[in-house]
Amino acid sequence: MKSLIAGMLIALFGAASAPAATAAEGVLRWAADAEGGAPYVFRDPRNPSRMVGFEVDLMEEVAHRLGLKAEFVQNQWDSLIPGLQRGDYDVAVNGIEITEDRKREVLFSDPYFVTYEQITVRKENQDLQSLEDAKGRIAGTLKYSLAERILKAQGGIEVRGYDSQTTIYEDLSNGRLDFVLLDHPIAVYYGNPDPRLKSVGRPVGDMTYGIAVPLSNAALQQKINQALSSMKSEGKLREIYDRWGIWNSRMAEAFQDYSPSKKATELNEYLAAMGRTQTWRQQAAQYWSYVPLLARGAVTTLQLSAVGMILAVALGLLLALVRLYVGGVPGFFAMVYTEAIRGTPLLIQLFFIFYGLPNIGIKLSPFVAAVIGLGMNYGAYEAEVYRAGFLSVPRSQMDAALSLGMNRWQALCHVILPQATRVALPPMTNDFISLLKDSSLVSVITMVELTKVYGQLASTYYDYLGIGILTAAMYFVIGLPFVRLSRALEKKFTKGRPHI
Repeated sequence: MKSLIAGMLIALFGAASAPAATAAEGVLRWAADAEGGAPYVFRDPRNPSRMVGFEVDLMEEVAHRLGLKAEFVQNQWDSLIPGLQRGDYDVAVNGIEITEDRKREVLFSDPYFVTYEQITVRKENQDLQSLEDAKGRIAGTLKYSLAERILKAQGGIEVRGYDSQTTIYEDLSNGRLDFVLLDHPIAVYYGNPDPRLKSVGRPVGDMTYGIAVPLSNAALQQKINQALSSMKSEGKLREIYDRWGIWNSRMAEAFQDYSPSKKATELNEYLAAMGRTQTWRQQAAQYWSYVPLLARGAVTTLQLSAVGMILAVALGLLLALVRLYVGGVPGFFAMVYTEAIRGTPLLIQLFFIFYGLPNIGIKLSPFVAAVIGLGMNYGAYEAEVYRAGFLSVPRSQMDAALSLGMNRWQALCHVILPQATRVALPPMTNDFISLLKDSSLVSVITMVELTKVYGQLASTYYDYLGIGILTAAMYFVIGLPFVRLSRALEKKFTKGRPHI
């Protein structure tokens, strides 16, 4: 146990000593969210340890033309621009639409892809051909996307925002939505292959994707534009889009290239891999292939949870002691801290620590920020657990200890604390299990833990049930030893004591 704790602390302070973003020479660090799915950036259905997608091909070619090596960085989609501004990577590329409000926050390359929004409905639907026909209907789309803005601006439509396109089309197929409005490439990969669905109507709107670059790096923007220009003139961009089956009429207009599309090899291979029927042995073998990826995510989850809980225990004990035995101004601030932290969401606290603190010169690595966020949040809850434990010990115990010649500190350590620990131990275990599960929130600050790996795999294979059961089993395996340890400690502390 000591070696485990030592390893966790080394990981914590090792991460703290490293800069949050390393602009390594010879490397172009680009960020995207692999949970977003095909055809942008996603795990290869044939080899889940490998990332594929037309933006993967795009960035590898751009990096090659810049004389650099492309390095992928995972980050949640709605955190891509904040992470770029923070300096965690060089560029962000993930179907990011070029809009006026975003242009105030980052620089954009010349558009590398032009497309439109596509309406998708169920096969039997005959009366919805445009947004004008959609009044009073329920629409599904991605959160924070241009499609969501278009739907809200249209008015009279109930808009439901999703984090993943896979679940949007599933909900449409299952009758929970009347239609879906999403980027044409997404419809090609998720709507068109479903025999229960069809694409209808004329193209909606115009949208362009750009490579997002920090405002302070106009030189990199210029180099990327030069690379994109040469890729366009040499036909490399067209080749990538043909292979992935996403060349469209808007791209033909933008490139002035109306030649027929070539075989969509990547699209066909993707559809073949997804449509392949498997025996139960093949399915079992595929699930087994996920285990190494999930195990790596589980290790990250365990590290975060263990170190975060150590911090929470220490902070909670300090807050409880200050509030009970120091009082005054320190006790008041301990009370305010506890109530303020318990009264605000952990997600907001993580955003504040990771993206807010750099504005005042405090820049933490993702691991350190995650540990501090989890530790500070659960420290507030632990403070109340310990306070209840201390208050459960009769005041006569302290008086008796002092009458035997102990000072207050000795009485606390040798008399009060052991008795309070017996009361606090069960809720401490519950808090650790809760912290273990809440560690999934750290994916918003570029950490890839167990739940994020699950999301990436599930969105690739459309298998939220089987992979979900496997992930749940991983969480159970991680948490069970700590539950057993807690029970063993409870028995040890209550040994020889009467049960009330």
